[in-house]
Amino acid sequence: MHWIAAEDLIMARRLFLSNPLFSIGPTYPALEILTTAIADLTGLPLFVAGTLLLAILKGTFIGALFLFLESIAGSPRISAIACLAYMGCSTFFLFDSSFSYGSLGIVLCVLTFAVEAASKDLVGRPRLKSLGLIALLLASLAVTHHLSAAFAAIYFGALAALEALRRHDPLRIKTSTAVGLAAILAIALPSLWVQARGIPLTGYLGPVIESGLDTLLRNILGAPTRWEHLGTPDKALYMRLTTLLALLLVALGLATGFFRSLAMAAPSGAQSGWRSIQDILERRWRDSRLVLLSLLAFGLPVSVAFRWTGAGWEVGNRMGTFVFIAVGLVVAVSIVRFWQGRTPRGWRRIAPAVALVIIVLGGVASSTINPIHGRYRVAADQASIEPMGIETARWAKEWLGAGNRFTTDRINRLLLAGYGRQDVRATIVEGVDPARIFEAETLGPDEFWALARSEIDFLLIDLRLTTAPPVLGFYFQPWEARQGAPLSGAALLKFNDVKGVTRIYDNGWIVIYDVRGLHENL
Repeated sequence: MHWIAAEDLIMARRLFLSNPLFSIGPTYPALEILTTAIADLTGLPLFVAGTLLLAILKGTFIGALFLFLESIAGSPRISAIACLAYMGCSTFFLFDSSFSYGSLGIVLCVLTFAVEAASKDLVGRPRLKSLGLIALLLASLAVTHHLSAAFAAIYFGALAALEALRRHDPLRIKTSTAVGLAAILAIALPSLWVQARGIPLTGYLGPVIESGLDTLLRNILGAPTRWEHLGTPDKALYMRLTTLLALLLVALGLATGFFRSLAMAAPSGAQSGWRSIQDILERRWRDSRLVLLSLLAFGLPVSVAFRWTGAGWEVGNRMGTFVFIAVGLVVAVSIVRFWQGRTPRGWRRIAPAVALVIIVLGGVASSTINPIHGRYRVAADQASIEPMGIETARWAKEWLGAGNRFTTDRINRLLLAGYGRQDVRATIVEGVDPARIFEAETLGPDEFWALARSEIDFLLIDLRLTTAPPVLGFYFQPWEARQGAPLSGAALLKFNDVKGVTRIYDNGWIVIYDVRGLHENL
């Protein structure tokens, strides 16, 4: 979807063009601006420019994360281990490495944290310069990604609150003022951007968060949910076991590292001992960032609980990206200051290394249904992307031209819009989704007239949808009525007998119907 937006930017040379598949995407154009800038400056194809940008972003993210954690932990060793532990996050290898605005947003977010943490001891003019850089990064973040901007606002807001609570520090007032200014900027800049562009952020994120919370509460209370019948996508047993073992190791690291990471923030900087915890409870700590990250690690169980629900999976997945920053630190403290100790020998040297390998492999295993791309699977996101669908989209562009109005299932919509440059529609007319047209065994009067009075030019039918239920539970939209129910070939091929509809393409599995004759008969 961002690829489509980048193509539109290159061709039209204008920002904020509408994207029917991703209505909120054009209002956060930073990723497309960077990618097209690289393409223009280097002459590289858009695909290559995007790949190059993602490689740079990944390296920048790891570097920024290392510097951020080193600034607050004071230990390169703890910081390096924390970066390795972060790679156990389910979004690291795939979700935050894809061509998406979140991949840029998390980098800007951690860069901002790193700059603020590195400048915490500065005073006077250097501190003002660092605030200027923080403001620039937060302004860039505000036009890049809404969730990353929201997390930055939460982080700086909570940090300002902890600085206000901290006592017995002569520099507290100056430090609190600087952090408070950063918090104001982190909250104000994204809000101003939302207001300036009229972004319907509540309508976009609200239903996802609401349904996730509702499903989580229903599961806790034992009440039935409408997502129960979907089950979970099939996954190899060894991948499930790897994910489970990695999660258990992370939980063990949190249990043995939480109080030790808190103790690091105590004025004495002691590695252990309840005296340090007592200092924290009495609001005496030397670095609020350590306290905040230690507390944020509690977000991991919440994100895992969301991921166990159908409706809340997306909420938990997004939470993991940010929560694992804190998880990585606490796990690293656990390894260095508990499991290895001062003189790691024998199993104390080997066991933590093996545990880190398993945690990283758990991140790979949990990043997708199958990290090794295999055969085609029905409605399974990247596992559904294969040459047949791509070639059909390219055929549409070559023989029908760009900009025709298509409607089809979710996967082929993306292929037609990206490779085929077609104007894909997620609805037939207002109030009528494609699922209603495609799933019915016969084309009833209401569906016929909805299709006839619509602006749709072509229908694309993928008969492979009849071979298996959808892996992710739906073919067309997440809210469709027949979630998880398989489609029939007769339902998809019913257009053969509709007057005014012409079959113009058929490769054995994928069929394209020309429905412009329906409009002429009105």
